[in-house]
Amino acid sequence: MGRGHAHPHARPAWGEPRPGPLRRILNRAAMALGARPPARRQGLRELPLALRHGELAAGYLEAERRSDHRRAGAAAVSAMERAVAGQDWWPADVWGHRALWHFEQAGMTLQAARQARRIGELRAAAGDPESARRYYAEAIDEARDIGAEHEQGLAALGLGQAMLQLGDVTGARRLAGAAEGLLDRAGAPVREIEEARRLRGSEVVVGTETEEIE
Repeated sequence: MGRGHAHPHARPAWGEPRPGPLRRILNRAAMALGARPPARRQGLRELPLALRHGELAAGYLEAERRSDHRRAGAAAVSAMERAVAGQDWWPADVWGHRALWHFEQAGMTLQAARQARRIGELRAAAGDPESARRYYAEAIDEARDIGAEHEQGLAALGLGQAMLQLGDVTGARRLAGAAEGLLDRAGAPVREIEEARRLRGSEVVVGTETEEIE
């Protein structure tokens, strides 16, 4: 998902609220004991009527009805990506949260971490880096728990970019350094490592001049 479509003066009304942390904690405990977390609808609202049309929505609703969380999550991701491509942020956020919820219900921790990062990306792209930060932080924590260094590195990079949008150059560069190390160890594509390096050498505007911090 691209990170270059910032709209600093237009903060959209977001879709679904984030489910509380209790269910995630209980799910992790169940997984640690070798049990499958129960499929519950706690924290998941009915799909808004405005989104209940089209092939993607039909496939999602059928998978949701069958409690097929893997398929429902994948369908929600596809719908989210289509909305993001059109910069239609409210539907993208609704679909993004539904995908995250289904991946958590299925015990798909890596996919859940990746989805939390994607929600951070779409919120940052929509001009809301403040709320994006908690999704990036959640993705970092979950990726660290399972040793997914590539995903952890991407989330650290996204968090650093959000921090830069908020004017915290020092924090952004620190996170960029951590992201670079993680991505390098994970054998990430060169373009991702170079993106972290560029952020680590971020520029800050001082008065009317631009000064590069090294």
